[in-house]
Amino acid sequence: MDQTSIISALVLGIIEGLTEFIPVSSTAHVVLASHFLGFESPGNTFAVLIQLGAILAILLVYAERLIAIARALPTSAKARRFVLCVLLAFLPAAIIGAFAHGFIKSVLFETPALICVVLILGGIILYAVDRMPLTPRYRNVMDYPPSLALKIGLFQCLAMIPGTSRSGATIVGSLLMGTDKRSAAEFSFFLAMPTMVGAFALDLYKNRDALSVDDGLIIGIGFVAAFVSALLVVRSLLNFVSTRGFAPFALWRIAVGIAGLLGLWIFG
Repeated sequence: MDQTSIISALVLGIIEGLTEFIPVSSTAHVVLASHFLGFESPGNTFAVLIQLGAILAILLVYAERLIAIARALPTSAKARRFVLCVLLAFLPAAIIGAFAHGFIKSVLFETPALICVVLILGGIILYAVDRMPLTPRYRNVMDYPPSLALKIGLFQCLAMIPGTSRSGATIVGSLLMGTDKRSAAEFSFFLAMPTMVGAFALDLYKNRDALSVDDGLIIGIGFVAAFVSALLVVRSLLNFVSTRGFAPFALWRIAVGIAGLLGLWIFG
């Protein structure tokens, strides 16, 4: 493990944490940055496994809320409905991810130009939806009905295409189906917990024989960097979205996608 690999892992971990919970596609940013840094990870395993840092960050921030929901389950129908909603929203991606894992990792993750194009298209869609004069019917994630949650889960499946953004797909779907911006972002947080844990566990299992001690150290560095940077984002995102919306993220996606295409054209 050389110094270049350590620095690359640190940079990529910071990028993962900063982008995981905002609708810009953390996977796209990590894969593109890995490409231009010359950082290689078999099957892009690094990009998935360092998500554990971001997972732990959001679990820490929401620990009190999660404990309160768990305690309320025996007596509160609203709490039970909310947990059902999260599980229903998680189910479609879990099924598709389990069956299409090989294709996603070996084909889609290995196509930087596709990722750049999807970043741009997703940015245009996110900007358009953010500017629509939509009238929210749901402003609290605890009031989401199961049917709405399942539809949001179907939107999340679009994130199987690197560059789409898991949070971006769920947020766009939520807004189009009548949620406000703050609760759309918050439900995306809750949905991230089982989705990211599932993706992490599946990828770790699939690549258990390919990982070495050096891989573990590199992943550990990326994990810590992702954890710290994700904490900063999770603590501030909801207030930012409530006042600024999602347009800044849409414009960022478009800029990164264009820059990535130019970089691929110039440097290969």
